[in-house]
Amino acid sequence: NMSEPKSVRGVSRIVKKLNEALEAQNYYEAHQIYRSIYYRYTAQKNYEELLEMLHKGVNYFIGYYQKTIVADLTSLIVDVLEKTTPRRDHDEWIKRLGGILKEIGPIVEREAVLTKIIKWSSSMNSGGKLGHPMVHKIMGQVMWLENNPEQAKHHFLLSKDGEGFAQMLIQMSITKAYRGEIDLIIAQVILQQLCLKETPTAQQTFSTYTKQHPEILAEQPPYSLPLLNFLAFLLKLAKSGKLESFKTLCDLYKRSTDRDPSYEKYLQKIGILYFGAPAPPARSNHGIFGDLVNQFFQGLEEEPTSSTNAAGGVNDLD
Repeated sequence: NMSEPKSVRGVSRIVKKLNEALEAQNYYEAHQIYRSIYYRYTAQKNYEELLEMLHKGVNYFIGYYQKTIVADLTSLIVDVLEKTTPRRDHDEWIKRLGGILKEIGPIVEREAVLTKIIKWSSSMNSGGKLGHPMVHKIMGQVMWLENNPEQAKHHFLLSKDGEGFAQMLIQMSITKAYRGEIDLIIAQVILQQLCLKETPTAQQTFSTYTKQHPEILAEQPPYSLPLLNFLAFLLKLAKSGKLESFKTLCDLYKRSTDRDPSYEKYLQKIGILYFGAPAPPARSNHGIFGDLVNQFFQGLEEEPTSSTNAAGGVNDLD
């Protein structure tokens, strides 16, 4: 139909070509056509239709296990989402993207897409600088299913999902690798959450863990493990901000907290954040909070561990 504007004719022709390539299962060609549709529709600011097409494409390629193509098209989806933020449906998109990341699986290409999604999700008001908690909740679950407990912990730390985190930690502590570390596993997490100013989440993580752990099953102190009593009192004290009480508590439980040398710097930070303790002379410009966050982002950029050596992550607790 010659009366149609040229741009519309061009679009319908390219869509026809795309459908032919998809029917013929010509993955390479279909992928290239999707890329040119992306450039064409972006130039026309035809974003919503483009999102729909790319999402269909992703589902098509997931069906044929074309994971690297899925990663590339997902990256294009995030580009479009960035151009159209703020969006009313951003929560639905986060869930969709989470589902896609799970399907892509632990391949190198997923890392870049994940970093991009986290960055995009940070731009939303509720996002926080380190990405939207929902992204981290989904990735925590994905990493756990992929047998990558260290990465799972990094994500759960930023998920605001104390209950889900605690349930994963319980499963973790029951595995052979962690025998005898029931209290150490939860202590490291609670101290890190407090350093990240995630006090309500820390409270929820601790109470879920102690109530549901088959070897603890207690609603409140006293617990049989001293370190758990220390954490329970610390969480209560954090609300009061009484420095002397905090110092007394740390002295009282020094033997327990000395079991892991990393606790000292966490407690130092907690003293400053919650109890107005004086900051020690600065050794580095970003201190423990920076270390935690850096460690988290380094974790994101590392090659994903295959399931065979994921158990090696245990050493990171030392």
